[in-house]
Amino acid sequence: MRGDGTLSRRGGRRRAAGFTLIELLTTLTVLGLLLAVAVPSFNNAILGNKLSGFSNSFLASAQLARSEAIKRNAAMTMCRSADGTNCASSGGWQQGWIIFNDKDGNGAVGSDETRVHYQQALGSDFSFTGDAYTVVFQSTGLSATSGTLTLCRKLPSPGSQERVLSLSATGRVSSAITRTGTCA
Repeated sequence: MRGDGTLSRRGGRRRAAGFTLIELLTTLTVLGLLLAVAVPSFNNAILGNKLSGFSNSFLASAQLARSEAIKRNAAMTMCRSADGTNCASSGGWQQGWIIFNDKDGNGAVGSDETRVHYQQALGSDFSFTGDAYTVVFQSTGLSATSGTLTLCRKLPSPGSQERVLSLSATGRVSSAITRTGTCA
């Protein structure tokens, strides 16, 4: 029979084109398994890209503060700031930061002080903490601060990777990937 119900020249019946229910269920099962494997990897890739972007923003800001200190021949302060004008006395770097020449040392951008950069908050689901609360670059480019900062995702659950930023007394800031999976 042809598609119209007539017999073919050979006298046999032709099978109708399409998928059987078993073929469809098998295809959906394989697709489900592939998605179950791919989605976590995709989420880790997205997390890695966000952490890289945030750590690169911090590294670029530190390099900017250092170069401005050398260029202006004056100390430049980089500190945590939620409002863009005052250094924060608590919280982590995820609330944002500012770079300015703190001539009077009061931790606030005064009328005779220049704010060079303001980084907005990274997001409430990230933690960016460490033992350095303010970074001061001297006019020689050396840092008066050394320490480490850890950037990680804390919500909705701690991510499988972190970025550890190291501040050296020479003014160099470096980043390293860790995979401890713990976020404070």
